[in-house]
Amino acid sequence: MNTLNSHPISPSDFRHQHLLRVRWSEIDLQKIVFNPHYLTYFDVAVTEYWRKLAMPYEQTLSRLEGDLFVKKATVEFNGSARLDDLLIVCMRCENIGRSSMTFKGAIFKGSELLIEGEIIYVFADPLTKKSKPIPNNLRELLTHFEAGQEITVLKIGSWLELKADALALRQDVFVKEQGVPAELEEDEYDLLATHAVMYNFLGEPICTARLIKPQKDTNPLMSKVGRMAVKKEMRGASWGSMVLKEIEITARKNGDNLLLLHAQLSAKAFYEKNGFTGKGQTFIEAGIEHLVMTKEI
Repeated sequence: MNTLNSHPISPSDFRHQHLLRVRWSEIDLQKIVFNPHYLTYFDVAVTEYWRKLAMPYEQTLSRLEGDLFVKKATVEFNGSARLDDLLIVCMRCENIGRSSMTFKGAIFKGSELLIEGEIIYVFADPLTKKSKPIPNNLRELLTHFEAGQEITVLKIGSWLELKADALALRQDVFVKEQGVPAELEEDEYDLLATHAVMYNFLGEPICTARLIKPQKDTNPLMSKVGRMAVKKEMRGASWGSMVLKEIEITARKNGDNLLLLHAQLSAKAFYEKNGFTGKGQTFIEAGIEHLVMTKEI
């Protein structure tokens, strides 16, 4: 029966959905997905669920002084997936107890329900493995997310207001991850720029960008987006797009009608998705290949 709670279900019953294509290595001799892989699919969906919560899993649980251990996992088979099927793997937090939480999962091919699942996690001390109460802030976060409420805060301000968090993110992404020289990361434009920083439910910065007026450009209605940095674990969950949108709103309020940015070539698709168009030839900046991109606003 296609049920989780004694009624037919569909992907729309879940706030979190993750697309996953079946690979050759996951097929058995019957030419269908080998049964244990469905638990892997659910595990992938849980990882993406945390990304959608704007919470780096390892860092978050370390701060909460605990970890999540699987107590029970069940799978019910209604149908089979085959090679190259595009699956919708859905997940939701169904219940939160004193020290445990229950996640309900479902895997669809289109609107057809193939697999149902349930995973019970216990919050416990990572060393002793003894259960402990789920922290209130984690409980509130999960409740807010499932209710469709805001779980992030986006701040717009000056360099003096946001420097500590913006610079920390930029150093993590550009200096530590990409090898950009540290002395290039903070410049004279920071004091002149409007900065944006997004924070998760625990108040940790996860994304930043700045908006400046180029000093040597002849277009008075253009501003430049720069220092766009998203925490590595948070990429692919639309947080960067949300910050770009707020930057665009700020630019329009300032009377601008054009945004310009120097995009790392690896991020070209991200900016195209957000309405930017590339122009001219690529060039090297801070040792990394870039492309000029613009967007009319």
